[in-house]
Amino acid sequence: MSTVETVDEGAVHGFLHRPASAPIATLALTHGAGSNCDTVLLRAVADGFAEAGVQVLRFELAFRVRRASGPPHPSRAAEDRAGIAEVIAAVRKDDSVPGPVLLGGHSYGGRQASMLASENPGLVDGLVLLSYPLHPPKKPEKLRTEHLPDLNTPTVVVHGSKDEFATTEEMRAALDLIPAVTALVEFEGARHDLSVVKFPVVEQTVAAATELFTLGR
Repeated sequence: MSTVETVDEGAVHGFLHRPASAPIATLALTHGAGSNCDTVLLRAVADGFAEAGVQVLRFELAFRVRRASGPPHPSRAAEDRAGIAEVIAAVRKDDSVPGPVLLGGHSYGGRQASMLASENPGLVDGLVLLSYPLHPPKKPEKLRTEHLPDLNTPTVVVHGSKDEFATTEEMRAALDLIPAVTALVEFEGARHDLSVVKFPVVEQTVAAATELFTLGR
């Protein structure tokens, strides 16, 4: 059975899920704009990956470290990306964990993770994006796709068909812009929160990541 411990050191603030056996990979996983790293979704996904042998670090973005509530300010998004880069650097210092280093996030956290990966090829070996916010709700003309043609990192995208931040058709079109291999996991009827109670989000996300990133092989 996996274990969870609190981490509060340097740029890393969050929780570390250790698998019962030697880990086969590491996933750094962060949150969206309106929450923190201790959401039901992130806890469930982290537990699922840990049960599959992946060490998972759920961590706080820089804006959440600065204050306990409130959304991030767009003018300081680069600071959030810099904080993610510091977390990945800390993860890579741990030579005891073999296998790929993955980076994931829900909504805003996933968007910043993908932007960071596009700016820094090779920073991580794969991305797990939960409910990528392709555009603001009811504003499909404001697509957040500028960086996708530069994203050369294999990517799993988990999407709900009723997500107001993107239709499935819009998401498929966006993934076509990414030159790296991608996998889309869709849940019919799911919304932006990807309810783990109503849908097998954890199981299918872990399965897609295992397949795309060839974990444990």
